[in-house]
Amino acid sequence: MSIMVLSLNNSGTQVTEFLMVCFPGMQDTQHWLSILLAPLLILALGANAVLLFAIWHEVSLHGPMYYLLAILSVLDVILCLTVIPKVLLIFWFNMKLISFAGCFLQMFIMNTFLPMESSTFLVMAYDRYVAICHPLRYPSIVTEQFVINAAFFIIFRNLLATLPTPVLAARLNYCASNVVENCICANISVVKLSCGNIHLNKIYQFVSVWCLLGSDLMLILLSYCFILRAVMRLQSRGASTKALSTCGSHLILILFFYTLLLRYLFFSMSCITSSHQPSTPSFMECEPRKSSKGLSSYLKTSTESYHSKTRDYRSDFIGDSI
Repeated sequence: MSIMVLSLNNSGTQVTEFLMVCFPGMQDTQHWLSILLAPLLILALGANAVLLFAIWHEVSLHGPMYYLLAILSVLDVILCLTVIPKVLLIFWFNMKLISFAGCFLQMFIMNTFLPMESSTFLVMAYDRYVAICHPLRYPSIVTEQFVINAAFFIIFRNLLATLPTPVLAARLNYCASNVVENCICANISVVKLSCGNIHLNKIYQFVSVWCLLGSDLMLILLSYCFILRAVMRLQSRGASTKALSTCGSHLILILFFYTLLLRYLFFSMSCITSSHQPSTPSFMECEPRKSSKGLSSYLKTSTESYHSKTRDYRSDFIGDSI
């Protein structure tokens, strides 16, 4: 397989394709991960398809809460289709090459749609806050127009904030190695291969990520503090239990989502603080290579738990309506 690097460092030409290397040090065994990954992809797509069909077909689910759930499902499907099929192609057929444009398109989708999911969780937390803390005003506040405005907020806020990330990365001069030691075209993993100055990329990555996801997380936690305070003030034990059950699965899913996301970000930030060398390992290799088995075990456990909790959360919402 020819690796499409049109230049050496002194020739002035540029990389036109990148070579994706998933889990360096596990090249002989990584195909076994596809045994787990392929069924999870089918399960995720199937579960989201069933949910979207149920919301569209069942009149009783035509409400703001379920429209927000539909938005979350669409984002989940897009992220799954952006990442997992390419990883499976690498595992099954050793198709490691990705075009220059394709790499930055994947980077754009990952950097945009992950914060969109975070913003959706924020809107859903506000929905639960109004439902529990101001139940009499809920029908007048959380309306279909509210969902439309929330959708515009989710799209344009994250689109405008994250668009510079792939633009700044694409403008760099890639004249050295084209081997991305990652399963996806993560921003830092790619820009570290450039021959130019990447300080602006690092700074913008850090600021944008923590401003978007950090503010979402703080507002979500604030919403649930108000919810918990309102629940503690309820005189009826049955009402308190019902209020907590309404938000319990939602809160568990949010905490799990941010746990995985923060773990990813801490890996990325540790790489940002490292020196700029094309041969420096990506965030997937910031830990010693001997921990590769532990990383694959963590990926397996995290993926199973995420989809399990997603199914529980969505079934709770559907069950409440019925």
